[in-house]
This record gives sequence, C-alpha cells and structure tokens, in this order.
Amino acid sequence: MAHITRYDPFEAADPLDTLFRGFFRPVQLDREAPQIRLDVKEDEKSYAVHADIPGVAKDDIQVTIDGNTVAISAEVKKNTEQKDGEKVLRRERYFGRVGRSFALEHEVDEAAATARYQDGVLQLVLPKKVATAARRLAVQ
Repeated sequence: MAHITRYDPFEAADPLDTLFRGFFRPVQLDREAPQIRLDVKEDEKSYAVHADIPGVAKDDIQVTIDGNTVAISAEVKKNTEQKDGEKVLRRERYFGRVGRSFALEHEVDEAAATARYQDGVLQLVLPKKVATAARRLAVQ
C-alpha cells in the first residue's frame, strides 16, 4: 500500500524550522510522581484544607504559614519491586519532593492552626486572624 502525503506550500522548507517546531511545547512530567491535590473550605472563623498526599510518612510533610500564604511540601520515597522467585523482573523507584502553595483571602493565626495526617490525607484547620481596627494617632 502506498503512503500518501499532502503537499503544503506554506510549510517551512528549511530543516531548521521543522527541527525546532515542537521545542516550546509543554513538557510532560513523570506520571508516577504524586501531586498534591487540595480542597479548601471557608467559614466565618477558619479555613479547612484537605490535601491528598498518599504514600508519604507523616514526618516527611512540612507545612509553612506566612501571613495568608500556606505552603505544603513532602519528601516522597516510592520503591516497588516485583519478584519471581529470586529473579527481579521489574523495579521502579521515585525519590523527590512535591509541593504546593496557595494564598488565602485573610491572614491565618499560626499559633492556633492544627494539622492532622491520616490515611494519606493531610487535614489543616487554619483559623483566621482577628482583624484589628485602625488606630488614629493624635499629632502633637
């Protein structure tokens, strides 16, 4: 069977143009590397954050609060191995860091914030900082 191609007169004839045509396309990252997925809910007094970080030890998770910005990062160590007797058929490893940061509308009271990690889900309760009223100074 013959292979038929369509001639496009406007297509670049220069080989260098065709070489760099796909150079600036987005890079697809490793699909095995976990990503942090978030749910953020708000009520009058606090924010509730649920972050999915499966397969990570509790000691490898860091949460940083700076004003209204929250950053979550984790050290991920994945090591799976399939054996058939003593012969290793396949070994897959992933070691790295994942992170996610986001800004909230109100500042967070860091002293009253709580974090709990259970079954691959990090639960944060981030109370809103009480806004202080503006103070007017008397000029003397």
